[in-house]
Amino acid sequence: MATSHGSLNGTGNGSAPAAGGKAGLEPADPHRWRVLALTCLSVVFALTTWFSATAIIPELTRVYGLSAAQSAWLTNGVQIGFVLGAVTASFVNLPDLVPIARLVALSATLAALANAVLLVAPDASVVIAARILTGIALAGVYPPVMKFISTWFKRGRGFALGAVIGALTLGSATPHLVRALTSGIDWRAVVIASSLMTLFAGLVFLSIAKDGPYPFSKAVFSPRQLGAVLKNKPLMLANLGYFGHMWELYAFWGWFLAFSTAAMEHQGIATVPGASLVTFSVVAAGTAGCLLGGVLSDRIGRCATTILMLVVSGLSAALIGFTFDGPFWLFLLVAIVWGIFVVGDSAQFSAAVTEVSDPRYVGTALTLQMGIGFALTVVAIAVTPLVAEALGSWRWTFLILLPGPAIGILAMLALRRHPEAEKLAGGLR
Repeated sequence: MATSHGSLNGTGNGSAPAAGGKAGLEPADPHRWRVLALTCLSVVFALTTWFSATAIIPELTRVYGLSAAQSAWLTNGVQIGFVLGAVTASFVNLPDLVPIARLVALSATLAALANAVLLVAPDASVVIAARILTGIALAGVYPPVMKFISTWFKRGRGFALGAVIGALTLGSATPHLVRALTSGIDWRAVVIASSLMTLFAGLVFLSIAKDGPYPFSKAVFSPRQLGAVLKNKPLMLANLGYFGHMWELYAFWGWFLAFSTAAMEHQGIATVPGASLVTFSVVAAGTAGCLLGGVLSDRIGRCATTILMLVVSGLSAALIGFTFDGPFWLFLLVAIVWGIFVVGDSAQFSAAVTEVSDPRYVGTALTLQMGIGFALTVVAIAVTPLVAEALGSWRWTFLILLPGPAIGILAMLALRRHPEAEKLAGGLR
């Protein structure tokens, strides 16, 4: 789930170290922690719209008579819209044309309004169109925020980016919590709550207002630079690791409610609030994983951290089917471990790309990474329920995700051995 967040290694003008500080070290600016906290808060609230429809798929399926393939579009619409919005914004360099606070506030407002369309949509086609528009709007929140927070952190940037991805993870999980708490209330409560939270997110971000002491030079997407990106072996290895990560992540997030519902029914303990609460707990656990990944990447290296995360998430994907029969505590344990490690490496793939890219085309490199990565999520999300339908059960369906972490591990092992890996995390591989 790494992002297109602009040049994280751009030159910028920076600022002088604080009095008594050492050259090259981050100045002791206490405001950066307040900014990080407010940024994370706004991301939590704004990203509730990403899976707002996913959290109520059973209800929307009944209302509109959706097939399994059509239900996938409730999530895939956001994925496609996000790619369209992010690539377009990067092509015109929108974050450099519109002040970041205004861009995020306007985008959050648009996402809230598009999400609210679910309350009045007359048919499934309007619902899907609204989901695509929601994704386009979120492209004006998530990538710009990642670039923004990097202007406040030089040392400890891995942790800061991990914190923002953790906030994204918690926000993505929140609609499931809302559904669990409102199970006896109309499904529209989830839509209303997520729309209001996203509007609030825009107001929170307006209070932050300005970039930090490490601004970046412009990082734009240019098709003419694609050749240079594709010829950069360490860069493409980092991308390949990210692609494997993305194949697994969003299909897991998007379909775990269906999987947990089926498993709990099989164990004779299924309830709507129960499955939603389990799904919230599993996805939200990734917040801890993102913080752990940020800390580890700054201490043991990008490659070592991503490999560790991919190994554990891959094993979890392989084992979850064996817990389908229960006991429930074992099912929940494997699921939560998976939730922690499946997203814990997310921010580090983008950080790695910025470190091994030529600064002249880092914007193009990040846009290519994000565009292909999210395009893969569309395929994975669409294929997963079809596999479940073909197998007649969700039990072994997630095995289709295993190629993702396997490919990612091989790519990051190869990158770790590459001489250019010394550029990662200040020399930590």
